[in-house]
Amino acid sequence: MQNVNLFTKSVGGRADRRVLIYSHDSFGLGHLRRCLAIAHSLVARHKKLSVLILSGSPIIGSFDFRARVDFVRVPGVIKLRNGEYTSLSLHISVEQTLELRASIIRHTALAFAPDIFIVDKEPLGLEGEVADTLGMLKDRGTSLVLGLRDVMDEPQLLAPEWKRKNVLPALEHLYDQIWIYGLRHLWDPLSGLDLPVTVHNKAVFTGYLRRKLPRQRVASPADGLVEGPFLLVTPGGGGDGEALVDWVLKAYEYDPHIPYPSLVVFGPFMAPRRRAAFLKRIGELAKVEAITFDSHLEFLMAQSAGIVAMGGYNTFCEILSFDKPALIVPRTVPRREQFIRASRAQEMGLVRVLEDDGIYHPAVMAAALRDLPSQKPPSQVVVPGLLDGLANVNRLVDDHLEPQSVIRQVAVR
Repeated sequence: MQNVNLFTKSVGGRADRRVLIYSHDSFGLGHLRRCLAIAHSLVARHKKLSVLILSGSPIIGSFDFRARVDFVRVPGVIKLRNGEYTSLSLHISVEQTLELRASIIRHTALAFAPDIFIVDKEPLGLEGEVADTLGMLKDRGTSLVLGLRDVMDEPQLLAPEWKRKNVLPALEHLYDQIWIYGLRHLWDPLSGLDLPVTVHNKAVFTGYLRRKLPRQRVASPADGLVEGPFLLVTPGGGGDGEALVDWVLKAYEYDPHIPYPSLVVFGPFMAPRRRAAFLKRIGELAKVEAITFDSHLEFLMAQSAGIVAMGGYNTFCEILSFDKPALIVPRTVPRREQFIRASRAQEMGLVRVLEDDGIYHPAVMAAALRDLPSQKPPSQVVVPGLLDGLANVNRLVDDHLEPQSVIRQVAVR
């Protein structure tokens, strides 16, 4: 070990500032889109700040990146139905893939030398792949932040998961703060967990992350498909959204006179065979169109008369941001996260919930689709601080970058 002086003003005498964000996702869009929103907001406010995102998403390159935001893609893995992981593309064992990911993460952090390291959702990363990097950066004086969405899961389900992953030592001794991208009175993801008060004291509720339209309107795969008011049906990444799409199609097959047409965005991870079957049915419907994916879904949301969705975190933020009447059909397995969020939002008058009862009666969905455009938008409910998330994240980053004149003795490995 060698003790060296590091200025919080810069690492190694740098004048610029750097934030590294880790997003474990290899399947789905939620974590990646949340990290992108944060990264773009940070560089818009801080002119000498650069943000690098570590991600396993196979479609991260499909999104636009602002100046001073870039990404490093680690090899992807995918979770099987039995709960185990396997390599997404490489013909190597999952153990080798995880070892490779952990090495890329550590060496990227070492070379990038961030002032702040934000880890999204998984305290130790996928299968513990970030643990070594956390320890290294802690020794180097980097501010370590765990970012959590508003709802993780029921406490009785989250508690054993975190115990199995042994995350408590990291929460107690490594992380400086825990940023919760929501409001405490809607849900506290740490409530009901057997955590010491020192961990609870690290939690900061930021509010939800407001979304804005990109500066320029770009061509969309949906251009020319729908005219006039329409309902947007989005199951997010689409990997688990088949039941929602099926129920909507059943409604239009049952009642072809539903006033508003629907545009279905399947999501990039919906099984091709299932998507093809849906397209065949849609071809017989006069009031339903579909596309696979749009990396600028915000424009479609802003144009829509109402949104039908499963209620993942990012979709919920967009519903609030674009102030759209929303019908949420939340999943309940393998996590109850969407159901908890949607139920609490319905209690507050922000959205309407239609529970997945496994029957999918077309008349029930048809009636809900008819009523959706006349539903009150979320803005009719006054919730202080509801969409202050990005502004508060920027203030928190300011706090970690200031004051800039303190010299600390740190041990370099």
